[in-house]
Amino acid sequence: MLSYILKRLLLTLPTLLMVALAVFFLIRLIPGDPALVMLGEGGDAAALAALRQDLGLDKPLPVQFVLWLEHAVRGDLGHSIVTGEPVADLIWQRFKLTAIVVLVAVAGATLISVIAGLAAAWRRDTRLDLAVVGAASLVLAIPSFWLGLILLLVFGLKLGWLPVVGYVPFSESAVEAALFLVLPVLTLTITESGVLTRMMRSSAIDVLKLEYVTHARAKGLSEFAVLRRHVFPNAFAPTLTLVGLILGHLLGGIAVIETVFTLPGLGRLMVDSILGRDYPVVQGCLLFTAVIYVVVNLVVDLCYPLFDPRVTAQ
Repeated sequence: MLSYILKRLLLTLPTLLMVALAVFFLIRLIPGDPALVMLGEGGDAAALAALRQDLGLDKPLPVQFVLWLEHAVRGDLGHSIVTGEPVADLIWQRFKLTAIVVLVAVAGATLISVIAGLAAAWRRDTRLDLAVVGAASLVLAIPSFWLGLILLLVFGLKLGWLPVVGYVPFSESAVEAALFLVLPVLTLTITESGVLTRMMRSSAIDVLKLEYVTHARAKGLSEFAVLRRHVFPNAFAPTLTLVGLILGHLLGGIAVIETVFTLPGLGRLMVDSILGRDYPVVQGCLLFTAVIYVVVNLVVDLCYPLFDPRVTAQ
């Protein structure tokens, strides 16, 4: 078990290094001079040269990368061109809201998919199975932004149950903040539950065909006990992989959902920074997003032995 954990941790280091390298050079491919953007069109040549020297842009690219990586490891991602705030603080403030929405939504989608997937596999080719598969396929076909707009129209404008525009921080009012997050969480829960349900159903069907399930039934165990103790632990591993991919992707920024519901999250920050040519913030967001994706999938890898002890033997 320990060797498995160490192996996964060691494999993460070169991945993070390649991610940092890719982010650094992608930003350098953007047309325009960051120093000129920061100084404005009215700056003279001497001021521009001085600013490029302060930012280290006058050095060779390998040297720039090493210096930038050194600062990034210490948590220094520079300062925003637009607001002057430290990029790391800006990202963290926005990420907390994104994390709340994503973690609650993915947890809800996972719970729904496990229950629906197991029920559909248990009653394969029945009306229940067809209903679950049909609902999952319908959810997969609906774009998240369209579903969000429909929910806003129904529950916000027509019924008036939930707020439509804006956001109130938890520090001001926890109840009002929760009300603003109901529709974004519901939208993500519905849109992500479709693919997870289909994966859980497929895995459970494969497990139900195995001999130890037949043996468990022959011993007189109830169907609920068979599903809970034998089918679920062995069928959940592939779904867990998909949960990790979805979680990493969404934590990196749900720009569409945050734009539809006007939430000041990480995805909205990245979009606004791109439009405002705020290069330090864009670079910081990209690096943070990639690191989150890698770390989440590392955590998922470390959770595999809990569901399948054979993983540690590989």
